[in-house]
Amino acid sequence: AAELRDELLFMFPESTHLGDCPICMLPLPLDLSKSKMASCCIKVICLGCDHANDLRIDEGKLQHTCPFCREATPSTDEGSDNQRMKRVEVNDPAALTHEGIQQCKKDDYRSAFEWYTRAAELGDVDAHYRLSVMYYIGHGVEKDKGKEVHHLEEAAIGGHPSARYYLGVYEWNNDYNERAVKHWIIAA
Repeated sequence: AAELRDELLFMFPESTHLGDCPICMLPLPLDLSKSKMASCCIKVICLGCDHANDLRIDEGKLQHTCPFCREATPSTDEGSDNQRMKRVEVNDPAALTHEGIQQCKKDDYRSAFEWYTRAAELGDVDAHYRLSVMYYIGHGVEKDKGKEVHHLEEAAIGGHPSARYYLGVYEWNNDYNERAVKHWIIAA
């Protein structure tokens, strides 16, 4: 079983945990400032597709809509929150993770932990990474090295480069230098 786990762990992922832009199908950049999440459908799109949508709207003097699902874009934060909560209600893993992020911003780590756990159970890679950080720091949960490493591994298998890097640090600190270097090569 350990050999199978290592085989999964040390496979080069096909893409990052962010995947591809659902419109142009190009890989999304790791720099999150170069992509945008739509509150209506919780899809992350590249800024190029967002810009193309803005041009389409400006040229046709159309109402501003989501580039992916074409839903009207809310004009207030309350409208965005309502749309996001609709996605939360249907257990969209990305929306659950985003809700956890919102709770962390309010310093409600217990609630954030619950949201991240729900999203991780549904396979959200970013939620696994955020849970590993919570177990490392001890926000909302007791520090637990075993659970931290488990969630780091799940996130690394899913292509999360930061999780892969910190997993390498963990391996290096425990004198598994060859494993650490493999993680860092994959993360690079």
